[in-house]
Amino acid sequence: MKALIQEFEDKYVATLEGELDTNAARDMEKTFQPLYTGNGRNIIIDCTKLEYIASSGLRILISILKGAKMSGSKVIMRNMNDDIKNVFKLTGFINLFEFEQD
Repeated sequence: MKALIQEFEDKYVATLEGELDTNAARDMEKTFQPLYTGNGRNIIIDCTKLEYIASSGLRILISILKGAKMSGSKVIMRNMNDDIKNVFKLTGFINLFEFEQD
């Protein structure tokens, strides 16, 4: 799993690549730390190269969403493949996040 977090004046962009499984989620917790508060910036999570997400990965995304909402930010999931979008539908997360495609 690779993750790149870019900080801009008005947003964070997190680009995810690979599999966000249980082992990767433990490793990524520190990488995602700036996203947990949002600091008033919107957060875009680019899933173009994300191949798989486990429940531990979903837990991280919920933590990011909670922190963002508390600071008045929103989380936008971008370019999700159909398999991952189905996971979001099955878990009900589809109703919690905003989605966009390039």
